[in-house]
This record gives sequence, C-alpha cells and structure tokens, in this order.
Amino acid sequence: MAERENRRDHRREREETPEFADRLVAINRVSKTVKGGKRFGFAALVVVGDQRGRVGFGKGKAKEVPEAIRKATEQAKRSLVRVPLRDGRTLHHDIEGRHGAGKVVMRTAVAGTGIIAGGPMRAVFEMLGVQDVVAKSIGSQNPYNMIRATLDGLKKEASPRHVAQRRSKKVADILPKTDAESAEA
Repeated sequence: MAERENRRDHRREREETPEFADRLVAINRVSKTVKGGKRFGFAALVVVGDQRGRVGFGKGKAKEVPEAIRKATEQAKRSLVRVPLRDGRTLHHDIEGRHGAGKVVMRTAVAGTGIIAGGPMRAVFEMLGVQDVVAKSIGSQNPYNMIRATLDGLKKEASPRHVAQRRSKKVADILPKTDAESAEA
C-alpha cells in the first residue's frame, strides 16, 4: 500500500516540475473551403526535451495558434525517447536515419564544434542536450520528415555499456584500445 502512495507522490512531483524545454519548429495555416467561405486552422510542430538525453516531438491542430501549440507540446511529452550521449555532449557513433524520402546523417564531433545542423534537426539536438554534432539532411526538406528521420537515427544509437551488456562482455573489451594501451601490451 505504501509503495502505491510513493508512486502516486512521485508521479505528482514529476507533473509539477517543469523540467522540459520546448521549441516550436513549424506552424502552418490550413484552410477548409465550406459553403460560406473558408475556415482557417493552424497546425503546429513542437520538439520537447529535458536537455539531458530525452527528446520527443508532437503535432497539434486547432482553430487558434496557442491551442495548436499546447496540443503539440502535450503529444511531444507523451512520445519521449531516451538517447544515450557520450560525456553528455555528443553521440557515441555516426548514425543514419530515414523516414519517407528524408534521410539524415549524424556524426560525432570533438568538444567545441557546436551543433552544425539545419532547421528542425537543430531543434532536436538542442532539446536533447547535444552540444557537439555534425549533421546533414539529404532528400526531403519537409520538417515533419526531417524530425522523424532524426529520431529514427537517434533510436539506433547504442552506448558501449548497452552493447557490452547485450554481448555479456565488459565495456573495456568493447571500446577500441588507445595507442598508449597497445604500447603497454
């Protein structure tokens, strides 16, 4: 019984703390032609993240812009994915992501490089908490497809700890040996 109350309290704390940052990526005005004229609505695309390895995106549609943004933000918070980061600043390895006609290439970068990525991809990396990455979008320039392709690639990201655990090995056996270590051996 006490465990259930603790879980409930933890959930309440999590809802109260605004730990997520959000970034509006695109807003689109759409119209529907009806007998009396045109009805306008808005579609919003939002990326949400905690800037410590979790990110998600959502889209919302409504008659007013703020309502569309609110809906998109709520959907983004429900679709968060965790991405392992090296030193909390870059990716562990190079990745490719695809969605539809969109293809993105993401590469690790040394400290001080910054986020070299365009538009929607930059928003994803900023909300994720990546500080150094080089990325290129190939194909579709549609922001929805670019974000989906970026998240597809980020889901493929595997940390050395995860790979070692999967293979039942030690992390030191997985990582490549440096020149100093190979000279000692």
